[in-house]
Amino acid sequence: MAVSAGAGTWTGRYLLVLGDDLMGDDDTAARDAVRELTGLSEVTSTRDAGAASGDVRPTLFGGLGIAVAELTSAQLATARADARLIGVEPERVQRAIGDLSEEYLRGFADAAQFLHGKAGGAAPGAGRVGVAQFGDTDQATWGLQATGVLEAKETGKGVTVAVLDTGLDLEHPDFAGRQIQSRSFVDGQQVQDVQGHGTHTAGTTAGPLAPTTGRRYGIAHEATLLVGKVLGDDGSGSDAQILEGIDWAITSGAKVVSMSLGADVNEVSTAYENAGKRALDAGCLIVAAAGNNAERSTGNAGFVGVPANSPSIMAVAAVDRNLAIADFSAASSQVPGGQVDIAGPGVDVYSSWPRPQNTNTISGTSMATPHVSGIAALWVQRGVTGQQLWTQLVQAAQRLDLPSADVGSGLVRAPGA
Repeated sequence: MAVSAGAGTWTGRYLLVLGDDLMGDDDTAARDAVRELTGLSEVTSTRDAGAASGDVRPTLFGGLGIAVAELTSAQLATARADARLIGVEPERVQRAIGDLSEEYLRGFADAAQFLHGKAGGAAPGAGRVGVAQFGDTDQATWGLQATGVLEAKETGKGVTVAVLDTGLDLEHPDFAGRQIQSRSFVDGQQVQDVQGHGTHTAGTTAGPLAPTTGRRYGIAHEATLLVGKVLGDDGSGSDAQILEGIDWAITSGAKVVSMSLGADVNEVSTAYENAGKRALDAGCLIVAAAGNNAERSTGNAGFVGVPANSPSIMAVAAVDRNLAIADFSAASSQVPGGQVDIAGPGVDVYSSWPRPQNTNTISGTSMATPHVSGIAALWVQRGVTGQQLWTQLVQAAQRLDLPSADVGSGLVRAPGA
């Protein structure tokens, strides 16, 4: 049963982050250490055949150097004193970041209208006076226009991109005939998305060039899509589910992993930082939502939460169609790695949605994140991966008249734009 743990919710288990000395192709040293620390006679790994099937959950995420286990108070003290481990932390529950309610959006619209119309200038980073710079057309969403996607020659062909979220409506007409690999990491639930958040983020990342449902909303429309259901039908999921999804994505050849999820925790997770570093070493970039814990119209700038505040995971803020910071978009924090790295369109974003509705328009840093992930896939098609991909994205970003604490290097831009 999940219990409260300070700023977040945790499962009662712990994440053990293993040092490099315990890592090897066969997990032997890692398994021995986990057995010793936990008293378990058998330690399953994601590298074991069938370890991720059924109700059997892996204890060890072999490619990430992380284990999850229940510990007694004595075992916890022993683990924290063990020099072979670089971290021990509670396993938290993460949530989808986005799908803001209609009531919230009405409040945001009222606040934005007030801020945009204030005489003498708005609050820093709150917005700009004037009409919207971009708007949806019959051809494409405002986000694709603003980021230069429509002018890009790249399509994502030959690139594998993973979306770790609430799953996907696998029978959605806009994804018919696509190369999609999928897996659920939520016990007792199928990949099929009933919540909507995952279908929306997957749509922006890699939706079709010519959708059956209206205007174009997808970016890397020829990419191979990996769909990992790491958040359940209620929109929440444990660290173990998410880390298992990351491990699977890297092993499956993903060069970009999109995660529109997080927890409002203002400290860096050693586990996610370890996962981010190992992903970069494997030529894979993890992109995550900065968070929606701000309310800038009342003076609250919020902070980047876990896992986006990991130094090796790219944190994405949200801007509106004026290219002003969204009222809800979290600002950089003072923790190492807690800065916003880049921004994407995140207000009134139109994308796919489970049938029979098929499409929906929602807001959040969750919606900004797949803009960055989809465009990252276009840059991968040009031959840049891992740390080079990170550098390319921030160097190509459009500088905005906003503090870097709010939008990092600026608005993400597609190749050739």
